[in-house]
Amino acid sequence: MNPSRPTTPPSLLQSENVLQPLGRAFVIASYAATQALKLYPVENATVQHAVDELHRIARRVVEREGALELRLVGDFLFINDARLRLDLSDYMAFSQLAGLMRRHHLGALEVDQGLVREDWAPFLSLLLLDPPAVEDEIFTRFVERLNASRTEHIHVTEARDEGDQPDIEPDDRAKEAAKRTYFQSVQVAKDVLTDARLGRAMNIRRIKRAVQGIVDQVLNNETSIIGMTTLRDFDEYTFTHCVNVCIFSVVIGQRLGLGKVQLYELGLGALFHDIGKMRLESEIVNKTGSLNEEEWNVMQQHPVEGLLALFTMRGLSDVPYRAMCQAYEHHMKVDLTGYPKNRRPRTPRLFSRIVAVADGFDAATSKRSYRALPWPPDEVIREMRDNRSRGYDPLLVKALTNVTGIFPTGVLVILDTHELGVVVARNPDPARLHQPIIKIICNPMGIMLAQPETRDLSELNPDTGLPLRTIIKTTDPDRYGIRISDYFI
Repeated sequence: MNPSRPTTPPSLLQSENVLQPLGRAFVIASYAATQALKLYPVENATVQHAVDELHRIARRVVEREGALELRLVGDFLFINDARLRLDLSDYMAFSQLAGLMRRHHLGALEVDQGLVREDWAPFLSLLLLDPPAVEDEIFTRFVERLNASRTEHIHVTEARDEGDQPDIEPDDRAKEAAKRTYFQSVQVAKDVLTDARLGRAMNIRRIKRAVQGIVDQVLNNETSIIGMTTLRDFDEYTFTHCVNVCIFSVVIGQRLGLGKVQLYELGLGALFHDIGKMRLESEIVNKTGSLNEEEWNVMQQHPVEGLLALFTMRGLSDVPYRAMCQAYEHHMKVDLTGYPKNRRPRTPRLFSRIVAVADGFDAATSKRSYRALPWPPDEVIREMRDNRSRGYDPLLVKALTNVTGIFPTGVLVILDTHELGVVVARNPDPARLHQPIIKIICNPMGIMLAQPETRDLSELNPDTGLPLRTIIKTTDPDRYGIRISDYFI
């Protein structure tokens, strides 16, 4: 059967596909209810509405599964037996709920079939209480309070010691660390750029920690942090774009042999490269249609505004000169035919040219307010490499290609075996960049696999000496209803 027409997936995959959105909805509803309880008394309409929504979702899980167990294992959250794959919109809710559970030493909460709406408010109120100061009494005291409350159908178990936790694959732990770094960096970018727009002072320590975290991830776990750039969230585009450009810039810099201090400086400028847009009218920056000539002239001023913003930023008196140049020069092109225009001859600096390549790649492969369909990443790489009028430094485009491979991370491919696969990493052999590491997600019969299978496309058939699988072409994941980010988070 042709993979363009997948058949109904097996029951295991159906269960997973149902539990994932229900689990995410449960986490978000729990977050909303606890936030409402922080602000308003329990009888307030906002609290009541939030509790109604939480109870509705919990009942759906209980009715379908027979029970609901929310379990925290290290940095992983499970609903029943399904590990939740959380995206940008879920991360704040996950962090808050996981934090409350850790604070009270809760390893899991279990909801039985007798659940009633009145169980929720007392339970959530207990989560918001401060735990006792004595470590050994934290869980015991929570259980005592729970038993004394009106909550009858929600039960808790104590968190396990780290050594008693079930085995989790090292690859999953690496991805979780990368995800945590990525989501925290996006939140920092959001706060920083919002502060810049409002003219408020910025938290410099958070900015530095975010960039240092990205540099550390690139040096220690490059594949996982690059995988996070596939999470491009349209609603959060401005902030994810800044973080993605930071990641790609640091990865390119690492390929060029830059040291850790230089990578940090490069990453700082990359994170701030578009800060000038915060000084422009949002109607122009977020316009869904084409810009007219007057609006385009305004947009072309954002590099200048970025330079001025960094130069005058309170609390960043030690902003490196290169970071200012990155904001000013990242649209100039190597032949200076870009913008802003210069009256005197100049050569865009190396860091600026790196950011230009990272910026161009991420922007072209992302959904934008004015473009619903992004370019396929492999086509973007070819365009940047072959079309010199784009104005990118060819050496740096080659460095990016060495990072991403011919088929960049996150691309959905059709194989000559009629399987579908998602590219998850480049081939470590520079001579085999056209044969990436993939996860097969759909078999030749068009059936989606419950457990994707990782394969190296350079693997040979021992009988023929030919590759076992070859990429025929890339394709649009939306055509198959596939969410690429699910295979990275």
